Amino acid sequence: MMEKFEIQVIRSARKTISLQVLKDGTVQVRAPYFMTDAAVRQFIAQHREWIEKHVERVEQRAAAAGPAFTGAELKAMAEEAKRFLPGLIDTYAPRLGVYPTRITVRNQKTRWGSCSSKGSLNFNCLLAFAPEPVRRYVVIHELCHLKEMNHSPAFWKLVASQMPDYQNARKWLKTEGQRLIERLSR
Repeated sequence: MMEKFEIQVIRSARKTISLQVLKDGTVQVRAPYFMTDAAVRQFIAQHREWIEKHVERVEQRAAAAGPAFTGAELKAMAEEAKRFLPGLIDTYAPRLGVYPTRITVRNQKTRWGSCSSKGSLNFNCLLAFAPEPVRRYVVIHELCHLKEMNHSPAFWKLVASQMPDYQNARKWLKTEGQRLIERLSR
């Protein structure tokens, strides 16, 4: 079964050898310069079951996530997000006493939203697929960063003041939301 995998060996000034299975199913072996090719091959052979298990897991996650989004789908999602985001921002910004300087919508591969130190908010176009409470949470989260540029207890208290059940939205983002983001990452 090992023949099915692309195995990349990356050598560096590290002291130990490690294995990683990337999102595309590639097996990456990071090895120190001093380790012989034979020792690297032996390490790979010894971890064959682990590799097979993790490559299979990556393939299953990709199949469960669905096909990659097309450019047209991403554009439609961005337009939808641009439609509903201003209403949410207009609702919560005055309550928090904050006002973003700029709002953008992108197809971000790792984040649902972000806030710059200059007050610019960025949102993931995939919010178009998210339930309303999740959309609300992401907006509140980013607006709260305009007051607290960290994830301190004070920040989470501020989030909870606007959305006491925000943990449910966070759970959705970690499970269902991750599946959507995986459809961007291909």
